[in-house]
Amino acid sequence: MTEQKKVALVTGASKGIGAVIARELAADGFHIWLNYRSDHESARQVADQIAAAGGSCELLPFDVADAGATEAALEPLLAEQVPFALVNNAGFARDGIMAMMSQEDWEKVLAVHLNGFFNVTRLVVARMLKKRQGRIINIVSTSGESGVAGQVNYSAAKAGLIGATRSLAAEVGRRNILVNAVSPGFITTDMTSELPMEKILPMIPLGRFGEAEEVSGIVGFLCSDRATYITGQVFAVNGGVHI
Repeated sequence: MTEQKKVALVTGASKGIGAVIARELAADGFHIWLNYRSDHESARQVADQIAAAGGSCELLPFDVADAGATEAALEPLLAEQVPFALVNNAGFARDGIMAMMSQEDWEKVLAVHLNGFFNVTRLVVARMLKKRQGRIINIVSTSGESGVAGQVNYSAAKAGLIGATRSLAAEVGRRNILVNAVSPGFITTDMTSELPMEKILPMIPLGRFGEAEEVSGIVGFLCSDRATYITGQVFAVNGGVHI
């Protein structure tokens, strides 16, 4: 059954926005390759939810920042089937003012976002080029568009992904591979649970945090047949925050 389905590889999908994207694409008929690093329980719960809704999901535990682990996990699968969609969602924040930021906090954030993007996408896009089709969606952030104090590492990583999105879109467009970015603002997830809402809400014209489903809806659209003439774009999902 799964061989007849299009495959969507979603990285960092054991929780938060990634988990909701995986469920959305499964509901749209994709067989999900669900990547995560170490939270086996949460990943299994997402897979069970997908199965309960009639979808199919395969768990792929590996660290996207580790090139060797990424290749070892993906190469056997890619030899059998090429994903139609790749969603580069894996990421995390390690906030702090730059004057006090450790080398480790700088390097780890960039490694997951930028090296992770490279490690996964390089393998997948090579196969997409041969098939002359594919969709790549990079989850970026308002932080990477406008900059946020205390997030120099995270903002730099996401801004880098935006540049990579536009460059890769120009490289592979003639082979019918569409590359876009989705840029969430403040979304209700574990990452934002401890933020000072009383300070943030006045900055958001809609006056609330977004929901992960409002991000996954854009991703689902970009993976659909309704988005065949859209590439190299950044779609903000941020409640109207001025960038």
